[in-house]
Amino acid sequence: MKNKQASKGGLSLIKPVPSQAPAFNKDIESYLKIDYPLFCFRHLQHTSFTECRDISFFPNFMKRLKNLSELGWNEIQTTQRHGFGMEKIPQEIIKPQLPTIITPEVRLFAFRAAGNNLPFVGFREGKIFHIIFVETTFGDIYDHD
Repeated sequence: MKNKQASKGGLSLIKPVPSQAPAFNKDIESYLKIDYPLFCFRHLQHTSFTECRDISFFPNFMKRLKNLSELGWNEIQTTQRHGFGMEKIPQEIIKPQLPTIITPEVRLFAFRAAGNNLPFVGFREGKIFHIIFVETTFGDIYDHD
């Protein structure tokens, strides 16, 4: 089937091109329904977790991530920082070098990685929490008060 010509001599498409793909719209709808944190490890630095000697740390950390994922962001923000809440961490107290993704305006936050107050540190981007450090030895990432 040939394209029909427009009144000004140009070509018009038989079927208009959609401005957004239907699949993309479904992705957006799915994302908007989520009210819990999505954890991303893309920017995770190996700084201290590669030296972890506690064999129970990572199973406990995974349980913590699962529990946090069951909470909504609103609940996390109103929960005590040493429980399932989070606290703001100034960039200047971080001991290891920050990855280049962390620019001066990025706000860092810490969650407790397990019940022993060791934190994991990252930044929030919408519903996604990007984990950049996991402290497996107390004080490796920052000095604690």
